[in-house]
Amino acid sequence: MERKVGTVSRGIRCPIIRQGDDLANIVVNSVLEAAEQEGFALRDRDVIAVTESVVARSQGNYASVQDIAQDVRNKFGGGTLGVILPILSRNRFAICLRGIASGADKVVLMLSFPSDEVGNEIVSWDKLDEAGVDPYRDVLTLERYRELFGQNLHPFTGVDYVQYYSDIIRESGAEVEVILANDPRAVLNYTKKVLTCDIHTRQRSKRLLKSAGAEIVYGLDDILTQPVNGSGYNEKFGLLGSNKSTEDSVKLFPRECGGLVKEIQSSILDKTGKHVEVMVYGDGAFKDPVGKIWELADPCVGVAYTEGLEGTPNEVKIKYLADNDFADLSGEALKEAISQRIRDKKDNLVGDMASQGTTPRRLTDLIGSLCDLTSGSGDKGTPVIHIQGYFDNFTN
Repeated sequence: MERKVGTVSRGIRCPIIRQGDDLANIVVNSVLEAAEQEGFALRDRDVIAVTESVVARSQGNYASVQDIAQDVRNKFGGGTLGVILPILSRNRFAICLRGIASGADKVVLMLSFPSDEVGNEIVSWDKLDEAGVDPYRDVLTLERYRELFGQNLHPFTGVDYVQYYSDIIRESGAEVEVILANDPRAVLNYTKKVLTCDIHTRQRSKRLLKSAGAEIVYGLDDILTQPVNGSGYNEKFGLLGSNKSTEDSVKLFPRECGGLVKEIQSSILDKTGKHVEVMVYGDGAFKDPVGKIWELADPCVGVAYTEGLEGTPNEVKIKYLADNDFADLSGEALKEAISQRIRDKKDNLVGDMASQGTTPRRLTDLIGSLCDLTSGSGDKGTPVIHIQGYFDNFTN
């Protein structure tokens, strides 16, 4: 009998993870216990995914405001520091800003507008249009911004991030000057020392700043790439991907975890005889069409993964085949024709009209997004995800 269920994504509950825990063993045991309790069996090419948060916690990858401040002062030497293009987030950036400001004497805070990099609005496009402001060219002082747009509260948090970030800087002992601009080079009229805080455009920002005469340029990915006073660190991403832990500390993105995914894969094979794929995932890569928030505040979705998750989907579009190639068929004849076309498909469908409309994204981005949606970011308590049937198609 043919299977009637395709992809299934399950959240797996685990114990609360603490520093030093044997995470691979916890993940494997949690999945196997869930399988026994819920009555499902593991299959070859199932995916087991672990959220980056519990990986970082098991690694003890934390840093304090003081650690951040010292690294910033070591790299920039104090004085006036341009802090540009941060996202607007109490969880993602506020504690980092506290440390950054503590390592400077004055901060020129340059915010992008009408929204930050991940879609949090600081002012609406409609208000910009009404005021005749061009966000691609214009630079607004704080006074001009307030004169034109007044106070703007974030629709979900109720926070005026311009005021909130300014208060954090002052409370950290630094002076603050706020401007709004989207060209990274605009900050060079105020200081030649710049910390660029954008995530996915950071390399371009660094290049533009250096070519325009900046004297010292670093990104968030350059802060805490090594331990400071025994702190956590991330060699590749620095402060990128960090989250608030306490009012005075952050949890950093996990360090190298290729060994973890291989250990989980090997243990499952030993215990069940099944070859599963394993990944550590960060934020999903999707955008909310109503709230306009792009979820991806982490530097990547697939933090680490086993070899079988490399690549992109190689799929044909069933509805295209039904409406075009086999428009004259129906019923079992249509089903068999489409099934045969799927079985006969090439290994590379680039340029094939039958593949148009399929998602041209990396498997790790797609699967990681599914995991993030399944686990959520609140109180579900399922930091491990088991996915079954993802690599199936209509013929299985």
